[in-house]
Amino acid sequence: MKIPAHGKPKNQIKSELKAFAARDLPWREGKTLAYIYDPGPEIEEIAKWAYMEFLTENGLDPTVYPSMMLIENELIAMASSHLGDVPGVVGNFTSGGTESCMLAVKTARDFARATKPQIKEPEIILPVTAHAAFHKGCHYLGVKKVLVPVDPKTFKADPAAIERAITPNTVLIVASAVSYAHGVLDPIEAIGKIAEKHKLLFHVDGCIGGFLLPYFKRLGAKLGEFDFRVPGVTSMSMDYHKYAYCPKGASVILHRSKDLRRFQMYAAADWTGYTIINPTIQSSKTGGPMAAAWAVLNTLGDDGYMRFAKRIHDATHIIVEGIRKNPHLRLLGEPDLNLVAFTADEFSCFHIIDEMKARGWYVQPQFGYHGSEPNVHLSIGQNVFEMAHEFAAALDDAAEAARPKGFSQIAAKVKSELARMNPADFKPAMLADLMRGAGIEDGQLPRKSAELNQILNVLPPKVTEFALIEFMNERYVYREKK
Repeated sequence: MKIPAHGKPKNQIKSELKAFAARDLPWREGKTLAYIYDPGPEIEEIAKWAYMEFLTENGLDPTVYPSMMLIENELIAMASSHLGDVPGVVGNFTSGGTESCMLAVKTARDFARATKPQIKEPEIILPVTAHAAFHKGCHYLGVKKVLVPVDPKTFKADPAAIERAITPNTVLIVASAVSYAHGVLDPIEAIGKIAEKHKLLFHVDGCIGGFLLPYFKRLGAKLGEFDFRVPGVTSMSMDYHKYAYCPKGASVILHRSKDLRRFQMYAAADWTGYTIINPTIQSSKTGGPMAAAWAVLNTLGDDGYMRFAKRIHDATHIIVEGIRKNPHLRLLGEPDLNLVAFTADEFSCFHIIDEMKARGWYVQPQFGYHGSEPNVHLSIGQNVFEMAHEFAAALDDAAEAARPKGFSQIAAKVKSELARMNPADFKPAMLADLMRGAGIEDGQLPRKSAELNQILNVLPPKVTEFALIEFMNERYVYREKK
C-alpha cells in the first residue's frame, strides 16, 4: 500500500475509518465489562472538546506552552489530595498506568545507583498479583523481578513472604490497591512497616483502584489505609482514565517528596541539538489527554464521582451476590472493589465467555497461574448499574449452557505432551499446529474462544509469552484487502 497519489474527499475518509471499526465491540451499549470506562454522552462531549482544543499543544516544553504545566500541576494537586492530602507529595502526568509503573521502577533503580552504589544487580519484590507493567519495567530497565506468593485464599500479598524475599540487592517493594486480577486490597499498612524497617522504597499501584477506593470507603466499605497516610509508602500510581472516567491516556505517578521524584526524571545535554529535560518517558506529547482529564474532573466534581461510585458499588453487589447464589460458579477471593474474578469446577469457565458473548456481553478471560485458577474477570462500571440484574440473569443462563461442554480434549493432550518436553524447545511450527487445533485459520481468530483459551491456559507462562509474540508478530503485517 502506498500513500494515495491524490487526496481523498473528507466524506470518504470518514466512511473508510468507520468501516475499520465494524468488528469492534459495541461498547456504547454498556455490555463490555473490560477495557471501557464509559461516563455517558454528556461527559464524553466535554472531554472530546477539551481534548481537541489542546490536541496541537505540545507538552515537551512548558516555556512554549505554560498552559500544559499549569494544567498538569492542578491534576497532580487533585491526585495528591485524593490520596491522603499529605504535604510535600509531588508527581507528574503520564500516558497511562504502564508508564507510571515503569517510572516507579526507574526511580527505584536510579535512587539505588545514587544512594547504594554497591548494588550492581537491583531487585524489585513483586507479589505474583502485581500488574504485568512492573514486569515490563524490569525487562526494559534491566532490573531483576523477584516474584513472591500471595495468600492462596484471599489472593492478597503476604507480608511475611515479602520480608523473606528481601536481599541486599532489593531496591523496591510493590503492592496493589487493588490488584487487577482479583480486585483485592493488599495489606498496605503491614507492608509499609516492612519497607520502613528495611529502609526500602515502597510503591503502591493504585492504577485501577486508587481513584475509586476513597469513595468506597466513604460508602462504608471496611478497608484499611492504602495511600500516603501510610508512613512507609514512598510512591503511588493512579489512572485518571479508568474510574475517573477521563479519556485515555491519563495517569499520574506520585512521590512523597521532590528529593525522590528527581530520580524519575531524565535530562540530556550531551548532543548537538536542543537540551532535553523529560519528567516522564515521553518527550513530545499532545496536550489533549491532560486537558480532557482536567475538564472531566472539574465537570463531574466530587459529588458526581460519589454518584458514580454508588452506582458501581451497588452494581457490583448485585452481580457478586448472583455469582454466590449460582451453584456452578465460584468467586476467587472476596473483591474489595468492583473487579471480580470467578471460575467453575464442572466445566471450563472459558465457555462462559463465549456464551456471554452470544448474549451480547463481553467478559474477560484470565489464565490460571501462580495458584489462581483459570477464571472470568469483570470490570464493573457505572454504566452497568441499570443492567446489573440483566447481567446476573444472563450469567446464570450462560453457565447453564456451558455446563455440558466440559473441558477441552485438545488442551489436555497439549498439557500431556508439554510435560515431556523442555519449554525452550517450543518452535513456531508447533504454534501453528496449536492455532489450527484452536480453530485459527489464516490468522483469523475463531468466533468462539474457549478452545483457544484452554490451550493457552495449559502452556507454561514462558511458552504462552512466546506463542503470543509469534502470533502478534504475524498479525502486524499489511495484507491486501480481498
